[in-house]
Amino acid sequence: MNGLISFYLLILSIVCVISSANASDKNDRIILASFYPMYIMVLNVAQGMTGVRVVNMTKPQTGCLHDYQLTPQDMKTLSTAWAFVVNGGGMESFVDKAVKQQPNLKIINASRGIELIKGDGNEGDNPHVWVSVGDAILQVKNIAEGLSAIDPPNATKYHANAEVYVAKLEALRKRMHDGLANISSREIITFHEAFPYFAKEFNLNIVAVIEREPGSEPSARDLAETIKIIRSHKVKALFAEPQYSPKAAETIAHETGIKVSVLDPAASGSDCPDAYIDIMESNLKSLVSALK
Repeated sequence: MNGLISFYLLILSIVCVISSANASDKNDRIILASFYPMYIMVLNVAQGMTGVRVVNMTKPQTGCLHDYQLTPQDMKTLSTAWAFVVNGGGMESFVDKAVKQQPNLKIINASRGIELIKGDGNEGDNPHVWVSVGDAILQVKNIAEGLSAIDPPNATKYHANAEVYVAKLEALRKRMHDGLANISSREIITFHEAFPYFAKEFNLNIVAVIEREPGSEPSARDLAETIKIIRSHKVKALFAEPQYSPKAAETIAHETGIKVSVLDPAASGSDCPDAYIDIMESNLKSLVSALK
């Protein structure tokens, strides 16, 4: 059975690579995506476009770009890009200076017109818009509009592709709302500040965050405060993220006796055009299992 599952996963990965690949040619117009979720969206909107190649600028293991540093290769890729799709909302501050050196680069802000959630203290707006399925739908539409504006001859194709993908995302959103409709306990603890938009959409209450600064271990005082919150609120759900070490979450779980589950902010994954949908389906299962 394990061998059969492994074979199935291998075939699936090959299919995803084939379906997401654009014919590579030195004369291709490069649509550069700032990081993974933008890359998956652009793959869908630009799918089947002749002479267009979609490139993810940042490495898959980068997570949410908080500490990303541009490499010489990134600068070279930026200089050859035809269009640059960014999340916006302050997510790509690492690239602002480099973009100013590319005055002819066409930039598409996927978060245009989306109401941003304020961060804690002086942190500014929370940029994790795509983690909400509803906001991801708006981002896909923005990307289609942006690409159509700079490539009018192919506008019909961009919009048609976007409509197909949006229909899939709408169906996903309905499945998630239906799956969470009868959950009585809605208080959760997340690993870092990636889920406010997700929580708002699905009526979840984030009562604490383990790591305010991703990659920075919480202090003993922070851990004690989180444990206190879990006990006082009788929280059932504690979530780690696959992009980061679960060590802090496991320490809290050991002290409280609650299970560590996983919520994935879709900041990394496979090249399959349906990868975002697959990740959110997995998140639904994780939430239902933890909150039932």
